[in-house]
Amino acid sequence: MSKIAYLVFAYKNPQLLRRSIKRLSTEHCAFFVHIDQKIDIGQFSCISGDNVFFTDKRVVVYWGEFSGIDAILLLIRQALGRPEVYDYFVLLSGSEYPLRSPRYIHTFLEENQGSEFISLLKMPSPGKPISRINTRRLESDKPSRRLGWMALAKVGLAKRDYRQYLGGLEPYSGITWWTLSRTACEYVLRFTESNPHVQKFFRHTFAPEESFIHTILGNSPLRDRVWGNFLFEDWTPPGGDPRLAVRGQLPQNLTSQHVAIFEAQKKIWLDDIYGRREALFARKFSDDKLDLVDRLDEMTLRKEELVGHV
Repeated sequence: MSKIAYLVFAYKNPQLLRRSIKRLSTEHCAFFVHIDQKIDIGQFSCISGDNVFFTDKRVVVYWGEFSGIDAILLLIRQALGRPEVYDYFVLLSGSEYPLRSPRYIHTFLEENQGSEFISLLKMPSPGKPISRINTRRLESDKPSRRLGWMALAKVGLAKRDYRQYLGGLEPYSGITWWTLSRTACEYVLRFTESNPHVQKFFRHTFAPEESFIHTILGNSPLRDRVWGNFLFEDWTPPGGDPRLAVRGQLPQNLTSQHVAIFEAQKKIWLDDIYGRREALFARKFSDDKLDLVDRLDEMTLRKEELVGHV
Protein backbone atom coordinates (compact mmCIF):
# COMPACT_ATOMS: atom_id res chain seq x y z
CA MET A 1 0.00 0.00 0.00
CA SER A 2 1.23 3.51 -0.79
CA LYS A 3 2.79 5.47 2.07
CA ILE A 4 1.50 8.98 2.74
CA ALA A 5 3.15 11.88 4.55
CA TYR A 6 0.56 14.42 5.68
CA LEU A 7 2.18 17.85 5.96
CA VAL A 8 0.13 20.03 8.31
CA PHE A 9 0.68 23.78 8.17
CA ALA A 10 -1.52 24.95 11.08
CA TYR A 11 -2.14 27.66 13.64
CA LYS A 12 -5.53 26.83 15.19
CA ASN A 13 -8.18 24.11 15.68
CA PRO A 14 -6.15 21.61 17.77
CA GLN A 15 -9.20 19.43 18.49
CA LEU A 16 -10.14 19.24 14.83
CA LEU A 17 -6.56 18.38 13.92
CA ARG A 18 -6.50 15.67 16.61
CA ARG A 19 -9.71 14.19 15.18
CA SER A 20 -8.39 14.36 11.60
CA ILE A 21 -5.13 12.62 12.53
CA LYS A 22 -7.03 9.90 14.37
CA ARG A 23 -9.35 9.43 11.40
CA LEU A 24 -6.55 9.24 8.81
CA SER A 25 -4.01 7.21 10.78
CA THR A 26 -2.85 3.87 9.44
CA GLU A 27 0.42 1.99 9.60
CA HIS A 28 1.15 3.42 6.16
CA CYS A 29 1.16 7.13 6.97
CA ALA A 30 2.71 9.78 9.19
CA PHE A 31 1.91 13.38 10.11
CA PHE A 32 4.42 16.22 10.05
CA VAL A 33 3.09 19.29 11.83
CA HIS A 34 4.27 22.90 11.80
CA ILE A 35 2.60 25.31 14.22
CA ASP A 36 3.00 29.03 13.56
CA GLN A 37 5.60 30.36 16.00
CA LYS A 38 3.22 33.17 17.01
CA ILE A 39 0.91 30.53 18.53
CA ASP A 40 1.25 28.87 21.95
CA ILE A 41 2.12 25.31 20.94
CA GLY A 42 0.77 24.12 24.29
CA GLN A 43 -2.69 24.36 22.71
CA PHE A 44 -1.69 21.35 20.60
CA SER A 45 -0.54 19.15 23.51
CA CYS A 46 -3.60 16.95 22.87
CA ILE A 47 -1.91 15.70 19.68
CA SER A 48 0.64 12.90 19.92
CA GLY A 49 1.47 9.50 18.50
CA ASP A 50 4.26 7.36 17.14
CA ASN A 51 3.48 8.65 13.65
CA VAL A 52 3.17 12.35 14.58
CA PHE A 53 6.22 14.59 14.23
CA PHE A 54 6.22 18.29 15.11
CA THR A 55 8.90 20.36 13.36
CA ASP A 56 11.88 21.18 15.56
CA LYS A 57 12.07 24.61 13.98
CA ARG A 58 9.06 26.93 13.83
CA VAL A 59 8.54 29.92 11.57
CA VAL A 60 6.60 33.10 12.34
CA VAL A 61 4.03 32.93 9.55
CA TYR A 62 2.34 36.01 8.12
CA TRP A 63 -0.71 35.61 5.90
CA GLY A 64 0.00 35.96 2.19
CA GLU A 65 3.79 36.11 2.63
CA PHE A 66 6.77 33.88 1.86
CA SER A 67 7.06 32.82 5.50
CA GLY A 68 4.31 30.33 4.66
CA ILE A 69 6.51 28.80 1.96
CA ASP A 70 9.40 28.67 4.46
CA ALA A 71 7.21 26.56 6.75
CA ILE A 72 6.03 24.32 3.90
CA LEU A 73 9.62 23.68 2.77
CA LEU A 74 10.52 22.79 6.36
CA LEU A 75 7.76 20.16 6.36
CA ILE A 76 8.84 18.71 3.00
CA ARG A 77 12.48 18.44 4.13
CA GLN A 78 11.54 16.78 7.41
CA ALA A 79 9.31 14.20 5.73
CA LEU A 80 11.88 13.43 3.03
CA GLY A 81 14.56 13.09 5.70
CA ARG A 82 12.79 10.25 7.50
CA PRO A 83 14.00 6.66 6.92
CA GLU A 84 10.48 5.72 5.78
CA VAL A 85 9.94 6.26 2.06
CA TYR A 86 6.68 8.14 1.52
CA ASP A 87 5.10 7.93 -1.93
CA TYR A 88 2.81 10.95 -1.62
CA PHE A 89 2.87 14.17 0.39
CA VAL A 90 -0.46 15.82 1.26
CA LEU A 91 -0.35 19.48 2.30
CA LEU A 92 -3.14 20.46 4.73
CA SER A 93 -3.92 23.51 6.87
CA GLY A 94 -5.40 21.73 9.87
CA SER A 95 -8.90 22.96 8.93
CA GLU A 96 -9.71 19.97 6.68
CA TYR A 97 -11.47 16.70 7.27
CA PRO A 98 -11.48 13.60 5.04
CA LEU A 99 -14.55 12.77 2.99
CA ARG A 100 -13.47 9.14 2.45
CA SER A 101 -11.77 6.46 4.54
CA PRO A 102 -7.98 6.13 4.85
CA ARG A 103 -8.09 2.93 2.82
CA TYR A 104 -10.02 4.66 0.04
CA ILE A 105 -7.50 7.52 -0.05
CA HIS A 106 -4.51 5.14 -0.15
CA THR A 107 -6.15 3.08 -2.91
CA PHE A 108 -6.98 6.24 -4.88
CA LEU A 109 -3.33 7.32 -4.83
CA GLU A 110 -2.13 3.84 -5.78
CA GLU A 111 -4.49 3.76 -8.75
CA ASN A 112 -3.31 7.23 -9.83
CA GLN A 113 0.37 6.72 -9.12
CA GLY A 114 2.50 9.05 -11.21
CA SER A 115 -0.02 11.92 -11.07
CA GLU A 116 0.41 15.23 -9.27
CA PHE A 117 -2.63 16.81 -7.64
CA ILE A 118 -2.08 20.57 -7.60
CA SER A 119 -4.53 23.09 -9.02
CA LEU A 120 -2.57 25.45 -11.26
CA LEU A 121 -2.99 27.63 -14.33
CA LYS A 122 -0.68 29.94 -16.19
CA MET A 123 -0.97 33.54 -14.97
CA PRO A 124 -2.95 35.67 -15.37
CA SER A 125 -5.93 33.48 -14.48
CA PRO A 126 -9.31 34.10 -12.80
CA GLY A 127 -8.64 35.84 -9.48
CA LYS A 128 -4.87 35.69 -10.02
CA PRO A 129 -3.80 38.84 -11.91
CA ILE A 130 -0.18 39.25 -12.97
CA SER A 131 0.02 42.22 -10.58
CA ARG A 132 0.32 39.67 -7.77
CA ILE A 133 3.91 39.06 -8.80
CA ASN A 134 4.68 42.25 -10.71
CA THR A 135 4.05 44.44 -7.65
CA ARG A 136 6.97 44.29 -5.24
CA ARG A 137 5.90 43.58 -1.68
CA LEU A 138 8.14 43.45 1.40
CA GLU A 139 7.65 41.03 4.27
CA SER A 140 6.15 41.94 7.64
CA ASP A 141 9.47 41.38 9.45
CA LYS A 142 10.57 44.64 7.79
CA PRO A 143 7.59 46.82 8.86
CA SER A 144 8.97 50.29 8.18
CA ARG A 145 10.28 49.39 4.71
CA ARG A 146 7.06 47.49 3.97
CA LEU A 147 4.93 50.55 4.73
CA GLY A 148 7.09 52.57 2.36
CA TRP A 149 6.66 50.03 -0.43
CA MET A 150 2.90 49.91 0.18
CA ALA A 151 2.76 53.68 -0.28
CA LEU A 152 4.76 53.39 -3.50
CA ALA A 153 2.50 50.58 -4.73
CA LYS A 154 -0.58 52.78 -4.32
CA VAL A 155 0.84 55.28 -6.81
CA GLY A 156 2.17 52.60 -9.15
CA LEU A 157 5.86 52.95 -8.24
CA ALA A 158 6.44 49.42 -6.92
CA LYS A 159 6.03 47.78 -10.31
CA ARG A 160 8.49 45.35 -11.91
CA ASP A 161 8.53 42.90 -14.81
CA TYR A 162 8.78 39.25 -13.76
CA ARG A 163 10.54 38.42 -17.04
CA GLN A 164 13.60 40.36 -15.87
CA TYR A 165 13.84 38.11 -12.81
CA LEU A 166 12.50 34.71 -13.88
CA GLY A 167 14.08 34.49 -17.31
CA GLY A 168 12.26 31.86 -19.35
CA LEU A 169 10.00 30.71 -16.52
CA GLU A 170 6.29 31.28 -17.07
CA PRO A 171 4.41 32.16 -13.86
CA TYR A 172 1.69 29.79 -12.66
CA SER A 173 -0.73 30.12 -9.75
CA GLY A 174 -3.59 28.22 -8.18
CA ILE A 175 -4.73 26.84 -4.83
CA THR A 176 -2.30 26.54 -1.91
CA TRP A 177 -3.14 22.97 -0.93
CA TRP A 178 -1.83 20.01 -2.93
CA THR A 179 -0.91 16.31 -3.01
CA LEU A 180 2.44 15.67 -4.67
CA SER A 181 4.56 12.61 -5.33
CA ARG A 182 7.94 12.08 -3.74
CA THR A 183 9.50 12.82 -7.12
CA ALA A 184 7.76 16.20 -7.30
CA CYS A 185 8.71 17.19 -3.75
CA GLU A 186 12.34 16.26 -4.39
CA TYR A 187 12.22 18.29 -7.61
CA VAL A 188 10.84 21.35 -5.77
CA LEU A 189 13.65 21.21 -3.19
CA ARG A 190 16.37 20.75 -5.81
CA PHE A 191 15.01 23.61 -7.89
CA THR A 192 14.73 25.91 -4.87
CA GLU A 193 18.32 25.23 -3.82
CA SER A 194 19.67 25.58 -7.37
CA ASN A 195 17.77 28.76 -8.22
CA PRO A 196 17.98 31.14 -5.27
CA HIS A 197 17.02 34.07 -7.52
CA VAL A 198 13.56 32.54 -8.02
CA GLN A 199 13.03 32.22 -4.28
CA LYS A 200 14.25 35.79 -3.82
CA PHE A 201 11.76 37.04 -6.42
CA PHE A 202 8.78 35.24 -4.90
CA ARG A 203 9.76 36.37 -1.41
CA HIS A 204 8.52 39.80 -2.48
CA THR A 205 5.17 38.79 -3.98
CA PHE A 206 1.62 38.56 -2.66
CA ALA A 207 0.39 35.07 -1.65
CA PRO A 208 3.44 33.11 -2.91
CA GLU A 209 1.99 29.92 -1.42
CA GLU A 210 -0.40 30.12 -4.40
CA SER A 211 2.33 30.60 -7.01
CA PHE A 212 5.88 29.60 -5.95
CA ILE A 213 5.61 25.79 -6.07
CA HIS A 214 3.05 26.12 -8.86
CA THR A 215 5.54 28.02 -11.04
CA ILE A 216 8.29 25.48 -10.34
CA LEU A 217 6.10 22.53 -11.33
CA GLY A 218 4.35 24.37 -14.18
CA ASN A 219 7.74 24.80 -15.86
CA SER A 220 8.99 21.30 -15.02
CA PRO A 221 8.97 17.97 -16.89
CA LEU A 222 6.20 16.97 -14.44
CA ARG A 223 3.69 19.48 -15.86
CA ASP A 224 2.00 16.92 -18.11
CA ARG A 225 1.06 14.71 -15.17
CA VAL A 226 -0.68 17.46 -13.16
CA TRP A 227 -4.36 17.19 -12.17
CA GLY A 228 -6.35 19.49 -9.90
CA ASN A 229 -6.17 18.93 -6.17
CA PHE A 230 -8.96 16.89 -4.55
CA LEU A 231 -9.90 19.40 -1.83
CA PHE A 232 -13.40 20.88 -1.61
CA GLU A 233 -13.59 24.56 -0.67
CA ASP A 234 -16.54 26.93 -1.05
CA TRP A 235 -15.45 30.30 -2.45
CA THR A 236 -19.01 31.54 -2.94
CA PRO A 237 -19.56 35.02 -1.44
CA PRO A 238 -21.68 34.61 1.73
CA GLY A 239 -25.30 34.54 0.65
CA GLY A 240 -24.24 35.07 -2.96
CA ASP A 241 -24.25 33.41 -6.33
CA PRO A 242 -21.50 30.75 -6.76
CA ARG A 243 -20.89 32.14 -10.25
CA LEU A 244 -19.69 35.37 -8.63
CA ALA A 245 -17.04 33.67 -6.50
CA VAL A 246 -13.71 35.50 -6.62
CA ARG A 247 -10.40 33.84 -5.84
CA GLY A 248 -8.58 36.02 -3.35
CA GLN A 249 -11.46 36.29 -0.89
CA LEU A 250 -11.50 33.73 1.93
CA PRO A 251 -13.32 30.41 1.53
CA GLN A 252 -16.48 29.94 3.58
CA ASN A 253 -16.61 27.95 6.79
CA LEU A 254 -18.54 24.79 5.96
CA THR A 255 -21.98 24.25 7.46
CA SER A 256 -24.56 21.51 7.92
CA GLN A 257 -25.89 22.43 4.46
CA HIS A 258 -22.53 21.53 2.92
CA VAL A 259 -22.43 18.24 4.84
CA ALA A 260 -25.95 17.42 3.64
CA ILE A 261 -24.75 17.84 0.04
CA PHE A 262 -21.82 15.49 0.73
CA GLU A 263 -24.12 12.93 2.34
CA ALA A 264 -26.45 12.91 -0.69
CA GLN A 265 -23.70 11.93 -3.16
CA LYS A 266 -22.06 8.56 -3.64
CA LYS A 267 -18.93 10.39 -4.82
CA ILE A 268 -18.34 14.11 -4.37
CA TRP A 269 -17.17 15.77 -7.56
CA LEU A 270 -15.35 19.04 -8.16
CA ASP A 271 -15.77 20.72 -11.53
CA ASP A 272 -14.11 24.11 -11.98
CA ILE A 273 -11.39 25.86 -13.98
CA TYR A 274 -8.91 23.22 -12.78
CA GLY A 275 -10.90 20.32 -14.20
CA ARG A 276 -13.28 17.62 -13.03
CA ARG A 277 -12.07 15.35 -10.21
CA GLU A 278 -13.26 13.60 -7.07
CA ALA A 279 -13.09 15.41 -3.71
CA LEU A 280 -11.41 13.43 -0.93
CA PHE A 281 -11.09 16.24 1.65
CA ALA A 282 -13.13 19.32 2.54
CA ARG A 283 -12.15 22.65 4.10
CA LYS A 284 -12.90 24.75 6.27
CA PHE A 285 -14.07 23.21 9.53
CA SER A 286 -13.26 24.35 13.07
CA ASP A 287 -13.19 23.30 16.71
CA ASP A 288 -16.51 25.14 17.17
CA LYS A 289 -18.41 22.73 14.89
CA LEU A 290 -17.10 19.25 15.64
CA ASP A 291 -20.63 17.86 15.28
CA LEU A 292 -20.13 18.26 11.53
CA VAL A 293 -17.14 15.93 11.51
CA ASP A 294 -19.18 13.43 13.54
CA ARG A 295 -21.60 13.41 10.62
CA LEU A 296 -18.74 13.02 8.14
CA ASP A 297 -17.47 9.98 10.06
CA GLU A 298 -20.92 8.40 9.88
CA MET A 299 -21.19 9.25 6.18
CA THR A 300 -17.79 7.74 5.40
CA LEU A 301 -18.67 4.52 7.20
CA ARG A 302 -21.92 4.18 5.26
CA LYS A 303 -20.19 4.78 1.92
CA GLU A 304 -17.39 2.34 2.61
CA GLU A 305 -19.85 -0.35 3.67
CA LEU A 306 -21.58 0.06 0.30
CA VAL A 307 -18.37 -0.64 -1.61
CA GLY A 308 -16.83 -3.12 0.81
CA HIS A 309 -14.02 -0.81 1.91
CA VAL A 310 -14.63 -0.75 5.64
